Amino acid sequence: MTQAQIIVIATPIFLLLIGIEWAIGLVRGRNTYRLNDALSSIGLGVLSQIVGVFTAALTLGIYIFAYTHFSAWKLPVDSPWVWAAALVLYDFLYYWYHRAGHRVALYWAAHVVHHQSEDYNLSTALRQPSTSWIANWVFHLPMALLGFPPLVFGAVALIDLLYQFWVHTEQVGRLGWFDRWFCAPSNHRVHHAVNDAYLDKNYGGILIVWDRLFGTYAEEDPAEPCVYGTRAPLRSWNPIRANLQVYAELARSSWRTGRWRDKVRVWLEPPGWRPADLTAKWPKEPFDLAAVERFDTAMTASRRRAALVLFAALLGATTWLLWNAHLSPGPALAAVSVLVVAGLCWVGKLSERRGGAATEGAAPAAGPAPELHLP
Repeated sequence: MTQAQIIVIATPIFLLLIGIEWAIGLVRGRNTYRLNDALSSIGLGVLSQIVGVFTAALTLGIYIFAYTHFSAWKLPVDSPWVWAAALVLYDFLYYWYHRAGHRVALYWAAHVVHHQSEDYNLSTALRQPSTSWIANWVFHLPMALLGFPPLVFGAVALIDLLYQFWVHTEQVGRLGWFDRWFCAPSNHRVHHAVNDAYLDKNYGGILIVWDRLFGTYAEEDPAEPCVYGTRAPLRSWNPIRANLQVYAELARSSWRTGRWRDKVRVWLEPPGWRPADLTAKWPKEPFDLAAVERFDTAMTASRRRAALVLFAALLGATTWLLWNAHLSPGPALAAVSVLVVAGLCWVGKLSERRGGAATEGAAPAAGPAPELHLP
């Protein structure tokens, strides 16, 4: 069974848990869902899986090539110790990859997609980038060179990814001793917050001990409610724009700056870094948490119905694509992929109110989020 097929099997479970979380939020009077945002997040997850069909051969191929030709030895695939060590090592490497995703502009350009949602719920977990394949393979090479078989690598990578689904919720509070050792909802809420006290903290995938060891841990403070999103908000439901926004900004800065050294540095420095000549010519206002406004758009009942019906059809098409990707000819896969991507863009369009967007003030913890209204 392929990884894409495993995702297909897991998807109904993801959607069921999203529905349960939504219902719990309604019962508690603290709904954390909005239809436009949830469709955007899940749609971006769909897009990332479609892109993965065409890029998996490259990223896995690099791993297999390094493992085959350069590994120090070949570890046995049937050893429980190899699997256990692989999971811990993968999680350790994931910590550094995730940290680079916040501290190196090139990696942030991909990872930003996961942080663009200004809500925090299980649909946010599915909000994945479509461009991480460009450079994430670099952090996998140590496992290949140490001789972990590709099957083991692929399996532990999937385990690490699936684990992180459940931590994207505001409906689970502190978990005592568990929070001290593992990435848990409280720890990961901090990671998604833009508050000064929480910024660039808690990178762990399964284990939070890496953050404690390397000085990037921050505890959730009830007196400092988390405000979610990014400091340079997307303000769009378009999935293509979501994936390319930061790349476009970096390319523009690289083109405009005068020094050749700075043309490279904009891609390697932390997000938000700008050359002196650009700062002088196009100054930016400092980030002000109190001025944050959450992007929201009104949807008429007819648009909600249309968006839901179209989105359901797109999920069906994606299910077929992922299940049959290893059997279907390339042109058929490409044709279905183009149709799904176009459909996701149209869902984004349906989520936008004609005449502009309505915004609302943002600290999510100050009160219940607007409800997800179904037609």
